[in-house]
Formats: sequence, C-alpha cells, structure tokens
Amino acid sequence: MNLNSLKPAKGSTKKAKRIGRGEGSGKGGTSTKGHKGAQSRSGYSRKPGFEGGQMPLYRRVPKSGFKNFNRVAYTAINLSTLQYLIDNKNVSLIDVETMRANGLIGKNDLVKILAKGTINAKIEVKAHAFSQKAIQLIEAQGGVATKI
Repeated sequence: MNLNSLKPAKGSTKKAKRIGRGEGSGKGGTSTKGHKGAQSRSGYSRKPGFEGGQMPLYRRVPKSGFKNFNRVAYTAINLSTLQYLIDNKNVSLIDVETMRANGLIGKNDLVKILAKGTINAKIEVKAHAFSQKAIQLIEAQGGVATKI
C-alpha cells in the first residue's frame, strides 16, 4: 500500500450534484431553486431564527430576568492568594498596585478580599471591599484591613 494508491471504500463517496449546467443535466434552468422569490436570488441569506414566516421562538417566548445596571462587580481575591504573595514575593503591604503588578487584577478592576484560606503573617491590606470573616482573620494576625 502506498499513499498514491489510497482511495475511499467503494460506495462511500458520491459525486456532487452539479446544478445550473444546462437543461440536459436535468438540473438547469432554475437550478433546483424553484421560480422567483427571495430564495431563488443570488445573495439570499435567511436570518438566524427565521421560521418561514411563523412567529419565531425568540418572539414567542416572553422576556425574563432583570439586569441591575447599578451592580458593582468586584474581582474576588482570597486570603490564600495573599499568603502566596507574602511567601513568594516578600511583600508587607498588599494594595491594588501590588495585585495589578502580580497579574491578579486588571487595570480598572475593583477588588474584594474573601476569607478562603488562611493567612499566617502580619500584613497591611488595602482593597475596595472585604468580607467580615476576612477582616477578622487579617486582624487576628495583627494585620490591618483598609478600605479604599
């Protein structure tokens, strides 16, 4: 067996339907598109969700839900992540600039410190928000949690 002798199994492939190749082909004239109408024209494209004129599903189903435009989205940072910074980056003050420099947050992100994990050092933390438990754990080690 060689690469040049490979071919599909017999009967597994079919020749493409060649439309618009003259009346003798049986698929000339309208090229299987019927007479007139948008679908017979070149450049026709059906919009997504179109159901042949029937009221489409996205209009039959009522709107639901609520989007609160006053919502403030915080990026959550856990105490375990702060402990990692203390151990590996030797920092004594963790603020927004420190987190941004270490790739934890983006340029305009707001930060909330959460209490997942433990912290084993006295540290000063400055962030936009803290959970109650995180403040307790930071202050239990003699640290300071400051809201910006």
